[in-house]
Amino acid sequence: MGFWELFLTAVGLSMDAFAVSVCKGLSARDLRAGDAVKTGLFFGGFQALMPLLGWLLGRQFEAYITEIDHWIAFILLAFIGGKMIWEVVFGKEEETSGSFGFKELLILAIATSIDALAVGITFAFLAVDIWSSVAVIGVTTFCFGVGGVYLGNRVGGKFHEKAEIAGGVILILIGLKILLEHLDVIHF
Repeated sequence: MGFWELFLTAVGLSMDAFAVSVCKGLSARDLRAGDAVKTGLFFGGFQALMPLLGWLLGRQFEAYITEIDHWIAFILLAFIGGKMIWEVVFGKEEETSGSFGFKELLILAIATSIDALAVGITFAFLAVDIWSSVAVIGVTTFCFGVGGVYLGNRVGGKFHEKAEIAGGVILILIGLKILLEHLDVIHF
């Protein structure tokens, strides 16, 4: 996986956190810079931690499933991306309070990073440097988290659904690319 694929994966993964960050910004009356940074740190930290945990889990089973690893990567990424799109189209609006407290941010960070755990499992079967991967994912999500809080506070919630859909499409396309490369249909 090259840098741009990794970066696009990071962008796709960060869209849940971005949407929640926008909602946090919408609900904040007196936004402080520290609240935006704290939100970015929670979301970025968990988005970095979860792929690492998934990678560790995946490495335990690598010897058993290397014959079908490309199918696993495709199915997981397509499922995660499809779930993101489904939740926008058929799901209910996420409710967040104006609080930037530890407990609320912790719950939101865990909830928005579960998909990153599954992506980490796929990393175990791909040629990726896990440390640079989690760094790119964490930093990207941090930036989207901070930016989302400010955007939500300034502009409103017009774009978070489109961002979620874009993130889902990106993950599906990356999964499809992995599958087609391993089936020797395309070469990048």
